[in-house]
Amino acid sequence: MIEVLHLRKQFKVYERKESLRDSISSFFFPKWKWVHALEDVSFHINPGEIIGYIGPNGAGKSTTLKIMSGILLPTSGTCKVMGMIPWKNRIEYVRQIGVVFGQRSQLWWDVPVLDSFLLLKEIYRVEEGRYKKSLAMLVDILQLQDLLSKPVRQLSLGQRIKCEIAASLLHQPSILFLDEPTIGLDAVAKIAIRKFIQRINHENKVTVILTTHDMHDIEALTNRVILIGKGRTLFDGNVSLLKENYTTDQSIEEIIAQVYTEYEI
Repeated sequence: MIEVLHLRKQFKVYERKESLRDSISSFFFPKWKWVHALEDVSFHINPGEIIGYIGPNGAGKSTTLKIMSGILLPTSGTCKVMGMIPWKNRIEYVRQIGVVFGQRSQLWWDVPVLDSFLLLKEIYRVEEGRYKKSLAMLVDILQLQDLLSKPVRQLSLGQRIKCEIAASLLHQPSILFLDEPTIGLDAVAKIAIRKFIQRINHENKVTVILTTHDMHDIEALTNRVILIGKGRTLFDGNVSLLKENYTTDQSIEEIIAQVYTEYEI
């Protein structure tokens, strides 16, 4: 379903100077540098999998997700999802995916949640009967009944994340990209989100790619993890296999930290 081969991504970044003199000089003679977000990332994901895509800050997780969702173009390498190249087949492709970035919203801040849902229905051109069925299912599972009439700005973080996930699934996508969806949530909200992800994966066969720093999310949801660091793939396999290579009494967080240390990350 998803095939990523030798993915690389570079960004051209302006070099800022600290002193006033250097700042004035750089205004007329700007200097730039290249930042290597991804160096060499390859993996294959089968339909119906829940994948934990993990790594330290700056490892390239969000960059990879943005390339796979068609937001960014890679510098080199290939990425095919369901036989489509995300940034080339964009209109057809986005109808097949849902995306949730935990720190960015696709909901309109000052209008009721339901109004945002209706607008997304029109954007994705979801047929009325299909929309009502999908909305009813999401409202029931995520317990959104009391939230639909509230402006997004009045929601708590946990409530907003629930609505964000519902918004990303209204058009019934085959793949769901989740970039740190449980960041900042309390324990009750995290458990509710995890149960929902498990349910849509089991009942609707939705393929889920999850980035997170919360190892409880990884242990609760995934059997397979892809670990990246410095823009490269460091490990790809079952969580149990990762644990077998280290002391059995270590937690998954301690094991991941040890892997980072070994790779000098």
